[in-house]
Formats: sequence, structure tokens, C-alpha cells
Amino acid sequence: MVTFLSGGTGTPKLLDGAGAVFSPEETTIVANTGDDIELGGLFVSPDVDTLLFQGGGVLDRETWWGIDGDTHRTNAALTDLASAADLPTGPQYLPKEKQTDGRDLANWRRFSGIAEFMTIGDRDRAIHITRTSLLDQGYTLSEATQRLAAAFGLEIDLLPMSDDPIASLIHTENGMMHFQEYWVAHRGEPAIDTVEFRGSSSAQPAPGVLEALSDTVVIGPSNPVTSIGPMLALPGFADALAQTTVVAVSPFLGDDAFSGPAGPLMEAVNAEPSTAGLASAYPFADAFVVDEDDAIEFDRPTVRTDIRIDSSEDAKRVVRAVDEAIELVE
Repeated sequence: MVTFLSGGTGTPKLLDGAGAVFSPEETTIVANTGDDIELGGLFVSPDVDTLLFQGGGVLDRETWWGIDGDTHRTNAALTDLASAADLPTGPQYLPKEKQTDGRDLANWRRFSGIAEFMTIGDRDRAIHITRTSLLDQGYTLSEATQRLAAAFGLEIDLLPMSDDPIASLIHTENGMMHFQEYWVAHRGEPAIDTVEFRGSSSAQPAPGVLEALSDTVVIGPSNPVTSIGPMLALPGFADALAQTTVVAVSPFLGDDAFSGPAGPLMEAVNAEPSTAGLASAYPFADAFVVDEDDAIEFDRPTVRTDIRIDSSEDAKRVVRAVDEAIELVE
């Protein structure tokens, strides 16, 4: 049995090759929910959705988010309407008193739907409507995710990291903003001061998560700060990892991140923005998988391969390196 920790696009790309070593029946994925937001009244869980679409065979593999071939008529109409009505565009938080009105939410992750700052596809929107309705009917996020996973025909077990609200907040030179606002609306440009996982101290891992962490754990090449960090901030999560076998795949090629703002985020939490920083980001890791050209030397077993993943064959190569690392430490 193996459990993957997933967020962003790094681990999903790795999962494209997981079947070369691990059968779906013995695979569990714990997904980051620190990126979740409510947009125009709809509950959006980006990292969960990427895994749903990937497992269902409909993921847009050019962007690694959204549904392949999706239309965006509603999104375009919202922008047109806002312009015609002379309404503001860009990220607009609902008022403070509305952030936790009705359903519990962790300030700040509740946005107006006027001129959506995130592009939501029309078929994609159906998932958010269904998820939101299930939550409003009293389902937990885990239960809603299970229903959606069955609808997409997933063969692996997919667990959100928590049923409780958590918000990855980036404190920048331009003020505090949710990670989605920082990355999507501002394209990661504002300088970062600190990172906060609001709500994590009072949250709990979702049902089944700690049990899944008793199996061998693979941390894919996801952003260590905003993809994996929210999980590590949950009570008991890091402690559980310290008690099991953990293999971490580097999200860096030397000093360059595969994608996203991993470098500046690592600097913001006082970690070296390179493969070397994984030693402090993942002190519980038993082994690492790094690029064959990376000069890093860890005090733990290290397997080297070409870790760039541009195809399923690339993913299989890296997964086999992960399996080799597991064999070294189990």
C-alpha cells in the first residue's frame, strides 16, 4: 500500500506513471485543500478537481487544470456583464462578516463571482455546483469527494486532507491575499513576506487520512510550501509521517522549480529555494529522488534519475526511481 501527497500539478504528473509500479487498489491520494475557495457562491477545490479530472480521463493536459475541450461561456458572460454594468473586475473578497456566514469558512477565501478572476469552464462549473449542493445538504467534503470520485470512475482512493476549512494566505508587499489571488490574479509577482495556513491549528485530518499515512508515503514534486505545507500544518500529520516510510521527489531541477512559485515561497519560510531546501521542508523524509544532474548530497538515501516529467513514460521512469528509493529504506 502506498499513499501519495498531492497538490498543484507536480504530483498529478507523477501519478500518470504510478500504475507502472502500484496498482490502483493499493493506492491512496491525499489532496491539498488549502487552495480551496468559494467563488460566486460555489465551492472550488482545485487540487481535488485536478485529480478527479485526471482519474476520469478528461483533464486538460496542456494546463493541468480544468476539463479538456471545456467551453467558458458563463465566465465570458460574467466579464461582459460586469463591464456593461460598470462593476469592478479582479479579486473581490466578500465583506468580513460574510466570510463565515452560513457555512464555516476560514477567512479569507470567499470571493464575489462578479467578473470571476479565475477562469471556470462550463462543465467544470457543474462539479462546483454539485459539490456545493452536497455540502449544503450536510455532506462533509470527504463524503462529497467520494461521490464525485465515483462519478468520474476513479479506481484509487482520493481523500481531501481535511473536512475543516483551511486557507493558504500569502502576506505580500501589497498586503495579505489568498494563494489563488496571489498566483492567478497577480501571477505570483508581489514579493512575499510570510505564509499562513489559517484555520489549520483548529482543523483535523479528514477521516482515513492518518490511517493512510501509516502506509508508505510518497511526496510528489509538488510545491513544498503551499501544496504540502497545509497538510503538515494539520495536527498529527507531520508526527504520523515521522513514524512511517517517506520518499520525497524533488520539485526542483537544480535551483529551478518545475513550475509555480516554489522558489520565492521557500525563501519566505526560510528554506533554501532548491533541492537542498527539502531537508528542512521534509525532515521526516527517509529518502529522496532527485535529478541526475543535481549536485545535492543528502545524509539519507538518494536515488537519481531524469525527473523532468513531460509524458507518461517520463512519469513511469520517476515512479520506478521512487520504488527503488522505497526498497532502500523499507
